[in-house]
Amino acid sequence: MELKATSLGKHLAQHPYNRVRLLNAGVEVSGEKHEYLIPFNQLLSIACKRGLVWGELEFSLPDDKVVRLHGTEWNETQRFYHYLSQAWQKWSQQMSEVAAGVLNQQAEAIRLAEQQDRWLKRSDISSWQLAIRKSFDAIPLPVTRLDEFECCRDAWRYCLRWLNDSDSQRSQRNARWTERMLEQYADYFAQVESSPLNLSQARAVVNGEDSVLVLAGAGSGKTSVLVARAGWLVMRRQATAEQVLLLAFGRKAAEEMNERLRSRLHSEDFSARTFHSLALYIIRQGSNKSPVISKLENDTPARHDFLIDVWRQQCSEKKAYASGWRQWISDELGWELEEGQFWQSNALANRLVSRLERWLGLMRMHGGAQAAMIESAPDEIRPLFSKRVKLMAPLLKAWKTALKEEGAVDFSGLIHQAINILDKGRFISPWKHILVDEFQDISPQRAELLAALRRQNRQTSLFAVGDDWQAIYRFSGAEMTLTTAFHHYFGEGECCVLDTTYRFNQRIGEVANTFVQRNPHQLKKSLNSLTKGTKKSLQLLPEDQLEALLNKMSGYVKPHERIMVLARYHHLRPEVLDKAATRWPTLNLEFMTIHASKGQQAEYVILLGLSQGDEGFPAPARESVMEAALLPKVEAFPDAEERRLAYVAITRAIHQVWLLYDRDRPSDFVAELSRLDVPQMRKP
Repeated sequence: MELKATSLGKHLAQHPYNRVRLLNAGVEVSGEKHEYLIPFNQLLSIACKRGLVWGELEFSLPDDKVVRLHGTEWNETQRFYHYLSQAWQKWSQQMSEVAAGVLNQQAEAIRLAEQQDRWLKRSDISSWQLAIRKSFDAIPLPVTRLDEFECCRDAWRYCLRWLNDSDSQRSQRNARWTERMLEQYADYFAQVESSPLNLSQARAVVNGEDSVLVLAGAGSGKTSVLVARAGWLVMRRQATAEQVLLLAFGRKAAEEMNERLRSRLHSEDFSARTFHSLALYIIRQGSNKSPVISKLENDTPARHDFLIDVWRQQCSEKKAYASGWRQWISDELGWELEEGQFWQSNALANRLVSRLERWLGLMRMHGGAQAAMIESAPDEIRPLFSKRVKLMAPLLKAWKTALKEEGAVDFSGLIHQAINILDKGRFISPWKHILVDEFQDISPQRAELLAALRRQNRQTSLFAVGDDWQAIYRFSGAEMTLTTAFHHYFGEGECCVLDTTYRFNQRIGEVANTFVQRNPHQLKKSLNSLTKGTKKSLQLLPEDQLEALLNKMSGYVKPHERIMVLARYHHLRPEVLDKAATRWPTLNLEFMTIHASKGQQAEYVILLGLSQGDEGFPAPARESVMEAALLPKVEAFPDAEERRLAYVAITRAIHQVWLLYDRDRPSDFVAELSRLDVPQMRKP
């Protein structure tokens, strides 16, 4: 059956198509020079329209394409449209039954997967979506028509939701599953730690994404979450204890975590390691070698003597070398040097050695050749950095020679070797789950070790617990963006927030949280406290009132209550503490730097040194071109890390904080804290 335009309609329409013919399962539209075949499986709709004189047929196709036939006699157009519609609808009904079979089968597969007793990962949904698209490709009808047919509609809509709104569907389903887990395992979450886990902690524990970042504010129970997570993985048979790798940054932290795991999970099978002990294990297993750590790494006086001896020798033997160092020390560090053999000065050597040690450590951490190191430096400092690297090169060479003669490795070398062994496939990772504590302290080198483990075993999940608000170790290579842009570096996953602190009161929290969040480069989160506190929970006090403050505290602080006296530097320890043991024998006083206080808490905190100047707080930038090139980039916000350091100091306190400032040269932080309604007292 076919329909043709009339002679006059054909002439006046001047359209490329003037004839349509009904085929077995489609139509053919043609003209003098053009022919277009439209199978029913590409036909979305047919419209029959009446113009002033003639009729018109309009065929809608995918991608908003429309084919029209003009200039046909109206009655004939209606008759053809009637037969065509009947044929198309009959074919469509038959095909809808085929489509329903495909869709129902696919929907049932998703429902079964959805009902599994486990967390649905983003990676799971990717495979579902691929299967849905394949099933849509196998359907004889255009997918946009499926909603027309009752036999297809429910399965089609169900599949479409998982295809187009998968994040929402997965979140809703995982929320239901999580609530069921929290109810089913309520006894576990109540007993796994000395205090029952709260909702945000328990939800973090059961989150089953491949990459999970747990933002754990000060005092929010991060170790409880790590311990509970390890026990959860074993209890749910997602892993054996030997397949769970727990990592901490220091030996003491790893030992404390091991003790906690043993006491709470009643198992000797879990083992928390440091990154260096992990690297050592990988090297021993993957190379049949047992490297030892160099004595230079473990013996600070010997290391300092070695560096100064090499430096002095180079200055003595090479005039250009000595000249280069004179310029570096004078111009960049601003130190005054004596004439002649300045390198023989013991005072200078004692002052410089810590710098040599840090710069050498940064070069070793980078691990690349000198050319690569120089190439990686920012353009604006590359020429100067190149000069500095060449001056440091003899120390680096001597260090490597000393290690070789000793048959030992340093800490940076350990991690580089471990990454190399993993990438060459010489060690097969047994770990299905990696749990990392204090993640905000991670360096690019350690992050690369984690990445190498996951490349080697792509089924390995990463569960990282940390707090970007407490990122205070950039000077040792830590890169905060590895936390703030976690999923960019470690793959898609989820971020959980521990929203309750068990340490400080609400007043301390309000001030500390507002103060630290002034920096827009940090992650926003809420951290609630269980107790209110009062306006006197934080007070600004002139630093000459320290002795008066301790006198007053001796009258009400209980002997078992701890008082932490914190300062930016060791040498700022106040002399009044020398007589503390006899003057205030009942006070449990302890002085330390703010960095050393990390991870600790006390009933009372006294923060010293809120002043301007070289020894002030915030401390002025002291970086040389070596740090600028080899350390992570500084955030574009004034005193960003110093602000976090102040946050760490304030949040060590359970009850009360005194912020001691210089009356004549108060720190910029003093005015800002005053604007946060921290009272400025004249006397304690």
